[in-house]
Amino acid sequence: MSIPTFSRLVRFVSKSGSETYIGQPTDKEVDVGVAIRAGKDVEVDVYSGSSVLSPGSSTGKTQVIGKLLSPLAESEVGTIRCIGLNYVQHAREAKMDIPKIPVVFMKPSTSLADPYPAPTVIPKFTLKDDSCDYESELVIVIGKKCKDVSEAQALDYVLGYTASNDVSSRKEQFAQSQWSYSKGFDGACPIGPVLVSKELVPDPAKLKLRGLKNGKVMQECGLDDLIFSVPKIVSFLSQGTTLNPGTIILTGTPAGVGFSFDPKEYLREGDEFAVEILPYIGTLVTKFEAEK
Repeated sequence: MSIPTFSRLVRFVSKSGSETYIGQPTDKEVDVGVAIRAGKDVEVDVYSGSSVLSPGSSTGKTQVIGKLLSPLAESEVGTIRCIGLNYVQHAREAKMDIPKIPVVFMKPSTSLADPYPAPTVIPKFTLKDDSCDYESELVIVIGKKCKDVSEAQALDYVLGYTASNDVSSRKEQFAQSQWSYSKGFDGACPIGPVLVSKELVPDPAKLKLRGLKNGKVMQECGLDDLIFSVPKIVSFLSQGTTLNPGTIILTGTPAGVGFSFDPKEYLREGDEFAVEILPYIGTLVTKFEAEK
């Protein structure tokens, strides 16, 4: 299977109907997440395919985004791989040793969520504890079947990159040695706004990431602070394990998460959190609602 050629892809429901489309924004510079949050029309060059894994080619037609969707559907991502403690700054603020091998945990596909205007609902067990936290992260998207690959080969299997918020229930996380429960609830993995081709990002370490809570910068870091690089992560996860096309891998979060502050900067009803990764990827905006 060959990896398709594109620059930036979005998956969306059109403003003029209910059909889901794949395509590229006609404005190559637009931050899709910011534009959608501001209520602006975003025009898209519609592709012939129905998935970013096989987008086809331009149809020559355009549509305006009515609802922005996660770049991949729940049925495409399988079990979501996540790397913890993967920034030097974050390991220090958590007062934990720098790991010698990647720390891996999983989220179920049911935790996948769309960007704004879709909400992430804070579950009742987390509301009770008042411990819902944010984690701004770069996401790797696998483009072809991958197993036992070397670091030198790893990027050959990458389709592209997007952004995610690894939403977490801290009280539950700190009470357990495994993190899947505390990070795997419905809506705990919004991704987007666009899938950026690896050709646009030949060196992910040069990307810059910020996390903003209600417009206030909480996290700001270069991807060069990663402990384990993108090739290392892909190679490590592929050892003895098949990573299918559509697999998404969250690469860890930098310093500045909510639990590191005094008082804590946890997420509550009505909060918005933005994960900004530049250049190209743009801003993933998520609004938070309390489970009723």
